[in-house]
Amino acid sequence: MPDLSKITCIEDLRVIAKRRVPRMFYDYADSGAWTECTYRDNEDAFRKIKLRQRVAVNMEGRSTRTTMVGQEVAMPVAIAPTGLTGMQHADGEILGARAAKAFGIPFTLSTMSICSLEDIAENTGRHPFWFQLYVMRDRDFMERLIDRAKAANCSALQLTLDLQVLGQRHKDIKNGLSTPPKPTIANLINLATKPRWCLGMLGTQRRSFGNIVGHAKNVSNVSSLAAWTAEQFDPSLNWNDIEWIKRRWGGKLILKGIMDAQDALIAADSGADALIVSNHGGRQLDGAPASIDALPAIADAVGNRIEVWMDGGIRSGQDVLKARALGARGTLIGRSFLYGLGAYGEAGVTRALQLIHKELDITMAFCGKTQIDQVDSSILLPGSF
Repeated sequence: MPDLSKITCIEDLRVIAKRRVPRMFYDYADSGAWTECTYRDNEDAFRKIKLRQRVAVNMEGRSTRTTMVGQEVAMPVAIAPTGLTGMQHADGEILGARAAKAFGIPFTLSTMSICSLEDIAENTGRHPFWFQLYVMRDRDFMERLIDRAKAANCSALQLTLDLQVLGQRHKDIKNGLSTPPKPTIANLINLATKPRWCLGMLGTQRRSFGNIVGHAKNVSNVSSLAAWTAEQFDPSLNWNDIEWIKRRWGGKLILKGIMDAQDALIAADSGADALIVSNHGGRQLDGAPASIDALPAIADAVGNRIEVWMDGGIRSGQDVLKARALGARGTLIGRSFLYGLGAYGEAGVTRALQLIHKELDITMAFCGKTQIDQVDSSILLPGSF
């Protein structure tokens, strides 16, 4: 185990991940659509929100424990679904799931993951985890994917609603990120500077989309996967599709990608258990507001009818606390988790969670609260949010 005691913030992990992960895969994770305005705003918006410091408050007996869709969590944080996680580090999804299990928070596996549903179940002792589902044209494949999630002991299904069409990310085009990746001279030279990553990938057989290859019709290798994926995201997705997914799944359902109060009200009427205020990390609609800026109106609109969570731009425990204060019962972290994974594997993910938890706990105390469920907008400076 590496000594990570000198790693003091998520930014430390990002710098190391950028050095260790091949450029095309690092840029895939750390980029946004078009001008990347929304991607940057997700972080910047948190900085504008100021905290009220309170003193002479008994800070003993603090706890960040709470629940998300009825599941006890060590803090109101879950690992978000991220595609190609196993290309940030060999067997990345397995390592992330193990770190989340040990820490006591939920892990969400993406449909577009490298490790499969079965890989996660097998390597975590069938510990419950969450699964994120994209709506695809091949409904038969979707139904079988839902059934596989049940068999793998998934305890909640996260349905992503904001990827009917794919946002353009300029860095992916410039880096030649495709399926399979293009072996350009620049990419090969860059790979030669990442021996640790290369050795890790040589030591695993998991280098393709494990949930799809061998499971979808006529997809038996990476080349056939490219053609299948290009035509699968379904632009006809609408609210009626959620009803049949809910019936097929039968368990906890979370709707991801809500950015408007009107959509939030429809989500509350759908019978889902939670919604996630999310702009897909700024990777879809550039020019959309930051998630934290969209959160208060959505939380006010739905009240207690459905749990409200958020993701996008969370890089610290203070960000988690601010989101909680503005109405999010839970939060999800994507890039913060990926930076830790790319930097140090499972140990890096654990360190990222430790940092966020410590920042959350100490900041909560400075704001005069000892229980995370006591936190509301009273901890924020009026006029800063």
